[in-house]
Amino acid sequence: MNMSDAPVQLTPSGPPQTVLSSESPDLLAALSDALSLPLTERRAAVAEVVANNPRFLDGWAQLGRLGRDNVESYACYRVGYHRGLDRLRASGWRGSGYVRWEHETNRGFLRALQGLRDMAAAIGEVDEEERCRHFLYQCDPTLGDNLD
Repeated sequence: MNMSDAPVQLTPSGPPQTVLSSESPDLLAALSDALSLPLTERRAAVAEVVANNPRFLDGWAQLGRLGRDNVESYACYRVGYHRGLDRLRASGWRGSGYVRWEHETNRGFLRALQGLRDMAAAIGEVDEEERCRHFLYQCDPTLGDNLD
């Protein structure tokens, strides 16, 4: 799909809204299966899903949650965030507008952005934490500080 062909939804009460396309059911099932494994096996299984599907936003966000330390988590969330920006742009997003949590397909990006915010705070990167906090609010003003 050309970027000019991507639908951008206008909302009657504000900026345009971008809804990312869904992942394949097989990919979602693979992540679900990996996340259901015992904790000692979970990180490696999620890492394999991500390695085989490097554009899978929620895979990166879940891998960030399973990071062995703050720096590894930060790196995973950052990759998910940047991959998410690429997906948003390919979906018609022009640098502003809503990316709402209510759409399941947007949640991987929002989880990666929230995780990046949290890990930036954990490692003392105050400027990045504030940028991420502001961007989360711009994406969906109804979000609190914590997503699921």
